[in-house]
Amino acid sequence: MNLTERSAFDAVEPGEVLVIGARGETGAATFGDVLALRAQARGAEGIVTDGGVRDADAVADVGLPIHCAGNHPAVLGRRHVPWDSGLTIACGGATVQPGDVIVADTDGIVVIPPGLAEEVADATLAQEDEDAWIARQVKAGHALDGLFPMNAEWRARYQEWRARR
Repeated sequence: MNLTERSAFDAVEPGEVLVIGARGETGAATFGDVLALRAQARGAEGIVTDGGVRDADAVADVGLPIHCAGNHPAVLGRRHVPWDSGLTIACGGATVQPGDVIVADTDGIVVIPPGLAEEVADATLAQEDEDAWIARQVKAGHALDGLFPMNAEWRARYQEWRARR
């Protein structure tokens, strides 16, 4: 019996996201509800796989954020053989290394090397601030031309607004 998969779920630490590379193969599941429960019990923040998940309704009921490529009732061994854990992998076309920061929402998943996390977070917050300001201008009736994306005139207005805050 291959215990690599179970070992990975038993080893996940609080606050971590478990990422499972499955080569995009959705013809069998990479985990189901019992393993999702184990990850939750260990304090995982979520699970990401570019493969399938079985017991989809029960997995959803666990309440742990799950991002997968689809659902499939077949068990792991039909298409997947867990080989190792704690290594650099490919998942969903991205390279994922242990310690990478995983950010996910309903739009998708981003993998950030830890050395870039602060810079990416700062840039993201700045972009969110800018986008919110643009949205307020659009709601106020301004046309998109020159506003989205901002030309020099709108950029100056935005900078003035930021300076007053």
